[in-house]
Amino acid sequence: MALKNKLKLDPTYEPAIIYFNEFKEEVKKSNNFEPLTVVVERMDGFNESYTANIFKDPSKLEKNIFFADRLVKTLLWLYGGYKVTIVGNKDVYESIKKTYLEGERLFDSKFMSRIYGKPFEVVHADEVPKLVKGDSPIGKHLKGNRIGFDAGGSDMKVSAVVDGVPVFSTEVVWFPKLNSDPNYHKENIRKVIQLAVEQLPSVDALGVSSAGVYIHNEARVASLFIEVPDELFDEHITNIYKDIAKELNVPLEVANDGDVTALAGSMSLGKNKLLGIAMGTSEAVGYINAEGNVTGWLNELAFVPVDFQKNGPIDEWSLDMGTGNKYFSQDAVIRLAETSGITFPEDMPLAERLKVVQNLDENSETYQEIYKTIGTYLGYTLAYYEEFYDIEEVLLLGRVTSGLGGQIIVDVATKTLKENFEHLSKKINISLPDEKARRVGQSVAAASLVKL
Repeated sequence: MALKNKLKLDPTYEPAIIYFNEFKEEVKKSNNFEPLTVVVERMDGFNESYTANIFKDPSKLEKNIFFADRLVKTLLWLYGGYKVTIVGNKDVYESIKKTYLEGERLFDSKFMSRIYGKPFEVVHADEVPKLVKGDSPIGKHLKGNRIGFDAGGSDMKVSAVVDGVPVFSTEVVWFPKLNSDPNYHKENIRKVIQLAVEQLPSVDALGVSSAGVYIHNEARVASLFIEVPDELFDEHITNIYKDIAKELNVPLEVANDGDVTALAGSMSLGKNKLLGIAMGTSEAVGYINAEGNVTGWLNELAFVPVDFQKNGPIDEWSLDMGTGNKYFSQDAVIRLAETSGITFPEDMPLAERLKVVQNLDENSETYQEIYKTIGTYLGYTLAYYEEFYDIEEVLLLGRVTSGLGGQIIVDVATKTLKENFEHLSKKINISLPDEKARRVGQSVAAASLVKL
């Protein structure tokens, strides 16, 4: 099911959406099918579901299992969850249960268990359980004296904001990923937030944008604290932001930096149903729904499979193939550059390899093909994401989108949607941030998270 018009730099590319559509069409033509519903449940009983028809013919079980495996993996990393309920075919259920509890998806189940603090489960049910939605009405609150703090892997940004207008902003370099002592993180975060406190007559709220997974304002998994030993994480890091808010005696909201990026885009563009995709070291994603809220979903699309070819690039962490982090990050640029014949010194850091590609002649065939390929990936992948999100606006960010390459990605993705998914091309607008979006800023959006 590879593309009819094969990609020069990735001829066996097999978009997830093409597989899904052809599978569904084949099932429908068989006139012998049954429904399969997958429900994923996260904290506080919130859950999401997806229903599709699968083959009833036992001889098609292998096809059903592959479809179900890719679907479950997608739902887990998109919505988040520690409990998977399979409603329908028991053979499919048994296969998914074994894969996630004993087999190839142990990474995924263990990761989810750590995030949600509960044992991972796969259960069977005869009926779809009651669905409970859990979007959060946070963000876009401007009144009062607020602090917005944004913690990234190389710098921290903080703003003091009065009624939506930043009166103070600063950026401080730090090295969170190189330090195992949690006191390093605690002291540096406190110092930077205190800089903003000193600029305000009083503080009404603290909003935090931070890389990682945060539930109930608690850090569950975060690359910022990757060197902190597990035995110290719970004691010092889990409540790192809650402790600071308690000291300041102010209400707190912590959100993943991807969601806050999407929120900043939504505030600047005045639009909802917005998917923000940052292509940098990995793929970071945030989503703002129709009501202008963050959803409480995981949105870790870096681990969502987007290419179903059998010999796709392997994610070193989950050991799965075809996941988003290999298609919408510096890894994608480097992989395609190497396919083009570019060689890099073995000891050259990945960020420097990206710069080598970005410094190529923008009119050269190599430069053009690399970014056209990523644009094609994006067009097909947005059609896949639309199966689960309601998208009208896509905002692209991150180092990979710098220079002409970013515009090539936008143009080719837009063209790919128009040629293959005309109904979606009329609905979805893809753009890079303009000056207005940059002015609003991440830390100002973070400051707006708390509803007073």
